[in-house]
Amino acid sequence: MLKTIRRIHYLLLGAAALVTAVSLGNAGSMAQNKNETKIVATFLPVYMFTKGVTGESGKVELLIPAGADPHDYQATPENARSIAQADVLVKNGLGLEEFLEKLVDATGNSQLQEINASQNIEPLEEEDKDHDDHGDHDDHHHDHDHGHHHEEGNPHVWLDPVLAQQQVKNIRDGLIQTDSNNEATYRANADIYLRKLQELHQEFQTRLSPFQGCKFIAFHDAYPYLAKRYNLQQMAVVELPEDNITPRDVQRVIKAAQEYQVKGLLAETGFNDNRMQQIAKDIRLPIKKLDPIISGSLDPEYYFTAMRNNIKTLEEVCQ
Repeated sequence: MLKTIRRIHYLLLGAAALVTAVSLGNAGSMAQNKNETKIVATFLPVYMFTKGVTGESGKVELLIPAGADPHDYQATPENARSIAQADVLVKNGLGLEEFLEKLVDATGNSQLQEINASQNIEPLEEEDKDHDDHGDHDDHHHDHDHGHHHEEGNPHVWLDPVLAQQQVKNIRDGLIQTDSNNEATYRANADIYLRKLQELHQEFQTRLSPFQGCKFIAFHDAYPYLAKRYNLQQMAVVELPEDNITPRDVQRVIKAAQEYQVKGLLAETGFNDNRMQQIAKDIRLPIKKLDPIISGSLDPEYYFTAMRNNIKTLEEVCQ
């Protein structure tokens, strides 16, 4: 994900603009078909999971546009209108959507039902850059001067197909609680999606089993759940600035690669290609892109396409 400074002071958009947006949202809600459940999902993976459960039985809207970084997203008046009109808000949770609580409070939608897709998921702690002792991962180092920190733990649970199943179940159960008229539909759709996630998990296990213990370095701390699930080792996170890479930045990467004797480095899909080539040339290790799935198609099936591409990437790095 893009390494930018968090800017969550969306209230600087102006009180007048937000009040207007909420007023329009409430007016629109009056005219809305009362039999239709309007659902807002915060960002792409949560949207896909939600749409996989609802099918065509509910209107699902994506709050954060595909491709935008949820870490430092700034809410807009359009977002306020969407939440003011919504019956249900589905979020990833674990502190990912830092702007959300204030935005929901500002809309004054007292009827809004919130679903935390990560409920009952035990988060992995985000490693502090100043600490070298990380429990079961004593050898790991986390250098993220330019990154994001989440007090509730690492939020990237959707990249583990098993935890993704728990998220889908949480969404299913939350929707049934708020819209019991569509319970049968939600259960049937969720069963299909859960079966596909289980098949994906089994494919990950089969294809990555020859590479157990494979060590890699990541440029963003997005993959610890995925690595833990399939016995890979994310040895270090070396986050780099968005703009120009300095010789010191390159030396940080080289030092980590040499220290942990890794097979390769993993960047995100938005990582600049020229920077990748520059670093790969300097450290003489392959750099591949692993998709965190914050951009792409809104089709719920796209999750499986992106994750199977991630399997291929991991095979290439670890061979």
